[in-house]
Amino acid sequence: MKLVTYVHEGVERVGAVRDDAVIDLSPIAPSMLALIDGGPALLARARDHVASATASTPLGAVTLRAPIPRPRKNIICLGMNYAAHAIESLRAKGLPEKLPEYPVFFTKAPTAVNHPGATVPLMPELSPQRDWEVELALVIGLPARKVPREEALGYVFGYTILNDVSARDLQSNHQQFFFSKSLDGSAPMGPWIVTADEIRDPHSLRIQLRLNGATMQDSNTGDMIFDIPTCIATLTRGITLEPGDIIATGTPSGVGMGMTPQQWLKAGDVMECEIEGIGVLRNPVG
Repeated sequence: MKLVTYVHEGVERVGAVRDDAVIDLSPIAPSMLALIDGGPALLARARDHVASATASTPLGAVTLRAPIPRPRKNIICLGMNYAAHAIESLRAKGLPEKLPEYPVFFTKAPTAVNHPGATVPLMPELSPQRDWEVELALVIGLPARKVPREEALGYVFGYTILNDVSARDLQSNHQQFFFSKSLDGSAPMGPWIVTADEIRDPHSLRIQLRLNGATMQDSNTGDMIFDIPTCIATLTRGITLEPGDIIATGTPSGVGMGMTPQQWLKAGDVMECEIEGIGVLRNPVG
């Protein structure tokens, strides 16, 4: 299923997309987090509801929100998790071109979350070096602690798209990722969550970002250095992952920082993130 959080007639609801229409899942759960918290049994009820539903609302008549508009915790992110991007990042900083030996984790604040079609605030007075990063994000569906790598994908509820909009100068100035990655509105996410059963192999998906129609990033999730099971197994060695937790799995090469000359987002730009099997996340910059 494609699961959405949406607004219709002034009310925020959770729903499922069928063809070009949205089926209201409010009778099943009041929010996306409540649906995820309900586990496999509630998800099965949602499937039955969708299968039998006769009423729906055209997709064009609703306003999509981020699938989880307000995560309970910070979004967990992977840095330098595609080899070519790791090299372009290190080269841009004048550092030795050595790939990471372990996953590089950082987080984005919940207030960074933004919605499909919403404007990403440019904040030029704070940073003139805003950059784009298309990423496959996963949503945890079950409590996870000390998860064996071979069982890790069974803890995934579904997948969505996240654009890890970054402030490169702040990243350098503060020598860490949190502030530079957590500016308000810097994590557009969506347009929906595709449940895990519909993504046969999350490591074989074309992943792209277009800026004003020009392709900037074009790769495959199979190029991750550390795959999803490795990341879940590594994290849960010492951290309990909970239903609704979001993990963004890193971005491929083609970011503005790695270009010669470097290229930064400007007012009026339009970013389109696309991942095979999920869809397109479109956001203007302003």
